[in-house]
Amino acid sequence: MCYNLVMLELQNILMEKSGGIARITLNRPEAMNALDDKVVNELWVATEDVRVDKTIRVAIITGRGRAFCAGIDLKHATKLTTASTLDTGAFLRRMQETFRLERLEIPVIASVNGYALGEGCDLALACDFRIASEDARFGMTYTQLGLAPAVGGASRLIQLVGASKAKELIFFGDMIDVAEALRIGMVDRVVPAADLEVTVLDLARRLAKGAPLAMAAAKKSLNIALEDSLRRTMDFDMRAQSTCFQSQDALEGITARSQRREPHFQGK
Repeated sequence: MCYNLVMLELQNILMEKSGGIARITLNRPEAMNALDDKVVNELWVATEDVRVDKTIRVAIITGRGRAFCAGIDLKHATKLTTASTLDTGAFLRRMQETFRLERLEIPVIASVNGYALGEGCDLALACDFRIASEDARFGMTYTQLGLAPAVGGASRLIQLVGASKAKELIFFGDMIDVAEALRIGMVDRVVPAADLEVTVLDLARRLAKGAPLAMAAAKKSLNIALEDSLRRTMDFDMRAQSTCFQSQDALEGITARSQRREPHFQGK
């Protein structure tokens, strides 16, 4: 596909624009597009650029390589276990605001090309549409790290799959395949990996033909009910997650994941 590269000072994000469509690609394939402070800051810059660019009618978010986004970078997560509550809270708040794609007046499509775990799953949930390849895997894997959802994913997940299924996905933290994700309503469409890019681009082109003012009003109307609940939830999430990062369980969970072993949580 042909896009015109926009020259932003980004190292971990690729930003391309063409025909009223912006494509934002997480570009850390060697780390499965995991999120640290630099990636979150660059994602904020990219989404803000899209927000103020009135020539853009649709945005696509995807990842390079075999993952959409594997969640928080474990090295950065380890640093947060010894960071101050203030610093941890500041990072979480920036991630919350970055993921609040409701602030964009245009439709946003998640093109889920592979693993979407933890904050990566949250990023997909924050989009208006989720089109997934048959290779994709989803997981709200926070509890396996001794953490909890902190960027609005719990609220968004409940809206999509209902409270009971959301609790199951969050409490257990297991990965699910695309067939299950489609069945419960987490994704809108599943296509072969070879067809993902063209399928998403066709959808984006259809959306780009819509009336911009009407599309913006419709998106705002649809998000009003979620927004009040989302704001209240994220305030709690930020405080609760900052506390989780200070726990021994979080350090154990993150260390266990890095060492590819089962964690042993002690509730402290």
